[in-house]
Amino acid sequence: MNFPHLQSTLERQLSMTGPRTAAILDRALSGQDLSVDEATNLFDAEGSDLLTMIAAADHLRARTVGDVVTYVINRNINFTNVCVKACGFCAFSRGHLAEQGYFLPNEEIIRRAREAYELGASEVCVQAGLAPGMDGWQYVNLCRALKEALPDLHIHGFSPEEVLYGSTLAGVTIRDYLSALKEAGVGSLPGTSAEVLVDEIRQQVSPGRIGTAQWIELIQTAHELGIPTTSTIMYGHVESAHDKAVHFDILRQIQKRTGGITEFVPLSFIYEEAPMFHRKPPAGLRRGASGAEVMKMYAVSRLMLNNYIPNLQVSWVKEGPKLSQIALLAGANDFGGTLINESISTAAGASYGQLMKPSQFRGLIRDMARIPAERSTTYQRVRVFETENDHRDLLDEVNDPAQRFGSYQNLIHLKEYRFKDFYQDQKIQKH
Repeated sequence: MNFPHLQSTLERQLSMTGPRTAAILDRALSGQDLSVDEATNLFDAEGSDLLTMIAAADHLRARTVGDVVTYVINRNINFTNVCVKACGFCAFSRGHLAEQGYFLPNEEIIRRAREAYELGASEVCVQAGLAPGMDGWQYVNLCRALKEALPDLHIHGFSPEEVLYGSTLAGVTIRDYLSALKEAGVGSLPGTSAEVLVDEIRQQVSPGRIGTAQWIELIQTAHELGIPTTSTIMYGHVESAHDKAVHFDILRQIQKRTGGITEFVPLSFIYEEAPMFHRKPPAGLRRGASGAEVMKMYAVSRLMLNNYIPNLQVSWVKEGPKLSQIALLAGANDFGGTLINESISTAAGASYGQLMKPSQFRGLIRDMARIPAERSTTYQRVRVFETENDHRDLLDEVNDPAQRFGSYQNLIHLKEYRFKDFYQDQKIQKH
């Protein structure tokens, strides 16, 4: 078998790989698009075949984006944990009158955003639950207020589910609502609410949530309006290898049509506090992704998406710093953001999420013989750290993040942001 595009080490590995896997990897390394069936087959790789697949993904990564690994200085602001939906994987949401339900007013959101900006953040990521009684223009008004206060801060928000919810409450089309968000200052959308883009699977893990066709339509509409998006998958629950490959293909087709996706972010299922794990688990529900499954996810997504979505982000919140670091060997080239606050994964039982300091990113990246670089939301490089130096960011000086910025556990017990008070105020205003 001829492997003209391979380095000698990879050639030797491929010579010892099963013929089916070797043929598929050769196609990917030759720059050809893999089919859904081929990607499905790669998820079955084990032993030396798995190691060769990981090496092939790493080879493609090096050839496509080089040895620079990026990160962004940002802050997550999940401004409410109250939601009208009851997704089986979500331990973040609370009933609208529950004692732990909160809703941050615009002035508090702006305060948090300003604090982050003054500490070097270039982005604020705004996502939340779908609060009942909310004004449909809340998202638009929030963006307008944020942009007025902090015109240079990139607003990354809201999820497709939130956009659909806002447009429904406001009584306008999704296109018109997205246009209003853009005019108000939204710079990009998180490609979340995706889970797995197979409706049969969605009905098991997130019944009543935005469907596959509508998710595709919304993302493509955002791209048509000049709003870039990320893309995601949540895996490690009831999906099959074929489901994951179908998901990749849908993202690839969107990108072929629009070119509006900036990155792909695999998100493994955190089961510890997930409602569907504790109530009536769907048949075949797994306890999240294994280490091998995580590595397969990164490798196969690089091999299938490389020609169209070059940036593959590890989720240090989901996987922790050590496994995220190792994922850099399986095709990943981005470490995500500092976050400062992360509530959704934390509520589900994740051990990480409060803050990853820029110096920590740089250390983890250098340990893998890669070059760290700070980037913008849309992957413009801000600073490349070619050589190790004593550079310190303001966030590096924070000693107690939970004390400085507040934690999710602290937030849900603060009386000043109780949702039931907001809910009553909204009812009074409407009458």
